[in-house]
Amino acid sequence: MPVNNFRDKRVLVTGAAGTVGKALVKKLLEDNLVGELIALDNNESEVFFLNEMYRGKYNFVGHVADVRDKEKMKRLTRGVDVIFHAAAYKHVILSEMDPFDYVQVNAIGTQNLLEAALENNVELLINTSTDKAVNPTNVMGATKLLGERLVSAANVYAGTPKVKFSSVRFGNVLGSRGSLLPLLIKQIKQGGPVTLTDERMTRFVMSIQDAVYLVLKSANLAKGGEVFVLKMKAVRILDLIKAVIELVAPRFGYRPEDIEIKKIGAKPGEKLYEELMNSEEITHAWELKDMFVILPRFKDFYKGRSYEYPDLVSKKVDKPYISAEEEFLSIDEIKRYLTEHKIIEYAMEGEL
Repeated sequence: MPVNNFRDKRVLVTGAAGTVGKALVKKLLEDNLVGELIALDNNESEVFFLNEMYRGKYNFVGHVADVRDKEKMKRLTRGVDVIFHAAAYKHVILSEMDPFDYVQVNAIGTQNLLEAALENNVELLINTSTDKAVNPTNVMGATKLLGERLVSAANVYAGTPKVKFSSVRFGNVLGSRGSLLPLLIKQIKQGGPVTLTDERMTRFVMSIQDAVYLVLKSANLAKGGEVFVLKMKAVRILDLIKAVIELVAPRFGYRPEDIEIKKIGAKPGEKLYEELMNSEEITHAWELKDMFVILPRFKDFYKGRSYEYPDLVSKKVDKPYISAEEEFLSIDEIKRYLTEHKIIEYAMEGEL
């Protein structure tokens, strides 16, 4: 994947202390893929640790900052060429308890960053979104969908094809902070039981490396206004739980067969399956070799942009991209995937 076009750029990463943001910072700095990197997060302690980690990097600086602060976004984006926007609130249940905060961060925070980017002539912005933005059933998903729409529409405000603002959609990033895998490991460490919401539940899964790959490749492909969706592995959650038990239980001195799986029922607003493209979006989506690209619905507004991509498979997508309708990994295949990507180790250590 060609990413050397960032080596003479000033790059800003929001949410830089989160799972994906931190992995992006690591990739860009340690592989020498960026001219200068500005990282921001509202977690003071984690920003301190980032600055300590990269103390010897002359081209790195971390700031304590919040995307809700429009004026600070304007200051920090001065002279910036590229933005990777990973700052977000992501927990479904909390979004129902504190909906105004999720609107402020995921929607208005994204708007603040976009306005700052437009004012300071930022060339490229890649926004990280989620499967929950597709046919949203909760506040979090609705705010992320609005964020996607704002990013796409900002290309119209830009008035030039030289400005490219686009989004990527993630499935479940295995091992990420606050996700299913660290919870499973904690439950297994305690000897069980491990909780299962519903045995019919299916999901798309991706590693942290997959997430970084999607962001960086999309940055090279973006024309402005698109949403990029990586082709992902699909799993039954019950199979994922069984695979994790088999891999993790012996590490804590338990036999896998002694770990109980307890059904607790789906949480409010939780889908039995995961959607990454719905039936409306496939009418303006193309298939590439390793991803799908959802083109802007109102392309007439995006004048001067040529939507052509390498590795094009088809300009027609026949069906929505839904986890329940894909081929599932077997338990052994899940174990290999977790092992090859060192996902268990990451989730247990809590660091890259």
